[in-house]
Amino acid sequence: MSIVSRPLRVASLVFCLFATVATHTARAQATSGNPALDKQLSRLDVAVNGFGSFTKSVSGTNDRGENINQKAGSTVGVLVTARYTKSPYLGAEFNYTYARFTQRFTQNGNDIYFPGGVQANASEYSFGYVVHPPHLLLSAKPFVSAGLGTTAFRPTTYGGQGLFSRARMTYYYSAGLEKELTPHFGLRAQIRQTFYKAPDFGVNLITLQKQTWTVEPGFGFVIHF
Repeated sequence: MSIVSRPLRVASLVFCLFATVATHTARAQATSGNPALDKQLSRLDVAVNGFGSFTKSVSGTNDRGENINQKAGSTVGVLVTARYTKSPYLGAEFNYTYARFTQRFTQNGNDIYFPGGVQANASEYSFGYVVHPPHLLLSAKPFVSAGLGTTAFRPTTYGGQGLFSRARMTYYYSAGLEKELTPHFGLRAQIRQTFYKAPDFGVNLITLQKQTWTVEPGFGFVIHF
């Protein structure tokens, strides 16, 4: 857990500071008497969520005909989302996620080819469509979103076994609730699920060509401009 705590703290701090400064800037601009600018800024928000990451294991046959099981360790990560909402049924978002985990490749319960597994950083970059139904649920505003992008899997310097970085096309959906505490600050809880092909880091011996998914329940804060 300590391996991921420092990047998570740094990322959360950086984006929290960015969002806070941006919000104060937006407020200052809102007093400039520019209604068009004020209207556009009111449609923007930035959120930072911490999440748990739970990935489905897959099994398959490599190019040698060997049966291999691939399992990604459960971990935690950070999700940063920027949204533009024009109306309840018309919105867009950009997502960035970061997590660090270890992929284990086993045969009959024992590591094969890479003892201890392959430690990697995973970063998702995706765009999506967002809907905010104009109804309250549990005194909070619900939302759903779906989209696609890419996830970059980058083996770490010391735990990555010297393997290569690879990117995978990624599809996702999410659903959650947002509770406004002030006109510019609120809390957001959500669950996301991403779908992609299990990473092989450019090595045929562990290429299984299998689709997997990751579930990411998360909670954090959102700042409205």
